[in-house]
Amino acid sequence: MATKFSIKTTTSFFLVLVLCFTVLTLSCFADPDELQDFCVADLNSSTIVMNGFPCKPMSQVTTEDFFYSGLVNEASTENPFGLGVRPGDVTSFPGLNTLGLSINILDLAPGGIVPLHTHPRATEANLVIKGKVFFGFLTTNNVLHSKVITAGEVSIIPKGLVHFVQNVGKSKAVVVAMFNSQSPGAAGLPFNLFGSTPAIPSDLLAKNFLVDEKVIANIKSKFGN
Repeated sequence: MATKFSIKTTTSFFLVLVLCFTVLTLSCFADPDELQDFCVADLNSSTIVMNGFPCKPMSQVTTEDFFYSGLVNEASTENPFGLGVRPGDVTSFPGLNTLGLSINILDLAPGGIVPLHTHPRATEANLVIKGKVFFGFLTTNNVLHSKVITAGEVSIIPKGLVHFVQNVGKSKAVVVAMFNSQSPGAAGLPFNLFGSTPAIPSDLLAKNFLVDEKVIANIKSKFGN
């Protein structure tokens, strides 16, 4: 009986350890929880911090810090991608600091795209407000999950995975993009690969894409390299 009790106790203890480790690990891979009601970002502070921005002194916080009109006006889509972004992250809306949330609105001209990119610090949820939009993301074993959705429908993009957005309708599309981070980050693959500073060597890119260096040089010229 003593042996059985010992095994059972050891097993229970092990399960508790696994559970605790899981909870701790999950908490490490999300924006840290705030320990106060709010922390309106002081974007002008020179204080060095590990995450987020320093808090504005409470005496300087006003009601206006918690309201934002930057998503109201449509963004221009007059660019090669036919994409306009109305930003709503902590750098444009300081009241989001430490709250683990940001929200952008995407304006897409007919045929417009959000180029292949990733968000290294956030999962993304997209609500289509207007139009017909093609969403897709790639898993790490190169499986494409994609679908065309319309107004009122939602798509989910798992954290860190390569994905894209394309307006496949005949009129403008509007999408609300929501993130579980105040600063999700955006690594645009075309810009990373062909517009970096300093530039990635053309022969290396040519070998990666199995093309001639002249092809790479032509692409680089469109991204400033």
